[in-house]
Amino acid sequence: MTKPIVAIVGRPNVGKSAFFNYLAGKRISIVQDTPGVTRDRVYIKCDWRGREFILIDTGGIETKASDEIFKHMHRQAEVAIDTADVIILMTDITTGLTAGDRDVANLLHKSGKPVVIAVNKVDRPGDPPAELYEFYNLGLAEVFPVSALHGLGIGELLDEVFAHFPEEPDEYEEHDGINVAIVGKPNSGKSSLLNRIVGEERAIVSPVAGTTRDAIDSLIEKDGKKYTFIDTAGIRKSSKIFSDIEKYSIIRAWSAVERADVCIIMIDSIEGISEQDSKIAGFAHEQGKAIIVALNKWDLVEKDEKTFLSYVQSVRKELPFMQYAPVVSLSSLTGKRVENLFPMIDKAYENSCRRIPTGVINDVLNDAIAMVQPPSDKGKLLRIYYMTQVSTQPPTFILFVNDKNLMHFSYERYIANTLRDTFDFEGTPIRFIIRERGKDN
Repeated sequence: MTKPIVAIVGRPNVGKSAFFNYLAGKRISIVQDTPGVTRDRVYIKCDWRGREFILIDTGGIETKASDEIFKHMHRQAEVAIDTADVIILMTDITTGLTAGDRDVANLLHKSGKPVVIAVNKVDRPGDPPAELYEFYNLGLAEVFPVSALHGLGIGELLDEVFAHFPEEPDEYEEHDGINVAIVGKPNSGKSSLLNRIVGEERAIVSPVAGTTRDAIDSLIEKDGKKYTFIDTAGIRKSSKIFSDIEKYSIIRAWSAVERADVCIIMIDSIEGISEQDSKIAGFAHEQGKAIIVALNKWDLVEKDEKTFLSYVQSVRKELPFMQYAPVVSLSSLTGKRVENLFPMIDKAYENSCRRIPTGVINDVLNDAIAMVQPPSDKGKLLRIYYMTQVSTQPPTFILFVNDKNLMHFSYERYIANTLRDTFDFEGTPIRFIIRERGKDN
């Protein structure tokens, strides 16, 4: 499911970035005494009480600033507030309650979002100082003294944040049908594809890149099967992101990939595969998702009988980590070959969920070892005792060996290819865990 989003907002120089960095465990945001240092939102994944969420650090809100940078930061924070599920209002005990705090609180009042007030720089344990209680005058929520510098009070604050998270859906609701995320860089035709599949103008289609600003779910039932198609905001290269809203939409797009069963990577056939396409595909691959590569705008390509094969070879070359992904050429504008997506989605999903009995796996493994001897190093031969599948989505196997340092990536790839030749697995990555027999690591 989409992870809850928590935004840290407040006026400049109250310690938002220090708090963010404490939870991140490393210095991601710049910490400096000069107000306005954090000019862009930065986000990380966090975990609290077994629930993952996305935490965003924002530039400080200066409600009466005339400086263009502060105006820009203000707009960013407004976008964060609009998209977040829970908001942490960061204040500063050393300056007390200020007019700037009141202005930010008024902005949050209008949002209607759950707010948790953190009063930062309470750096000594024990009873909170009397100055803390004036922050209740903001009239927003419970007030929590914290020290981002020393980590004091943060657990209690996160407990309150956790209490405002949206409820997780039941497992059967999450997996009722196949979740399909349509992802790609802006203007690659994602919304047009969704509209063609749905048969109605469900998503706004515009030649202006970045029109779709949030994930849109469309439930489709076809031949007795259910599909939830997720159209997402285009994922643009970071250096090209100038729009506040577009920049924040990327978080939603990553979340859509995470909750998908199958990802359709949309490639603009006219522009070809870009570095950003590779990053998008790489993210879906790393998440272990079943993947289909769709070459869109095929109607605009000058072609002969060898054109498609040439494009497929280009995909294999530019996306070498995704040799398993099927490639389809289509036109979301004309609808040509869009219907071909459904059997490909079904197959990729089924393969990602495939579970092979241990006995069958080891018969195939033994035959593979007999055909190609395992590698050795300084006279020591790799011995593979047996293999078992431990999970699906993606199919994940444990290989028990005598010395995992002897397992060369090329031999691991050989075993993976053998499994693919025997059991198909088209459209899904395969994962291996190498473990020495008798050891837990």
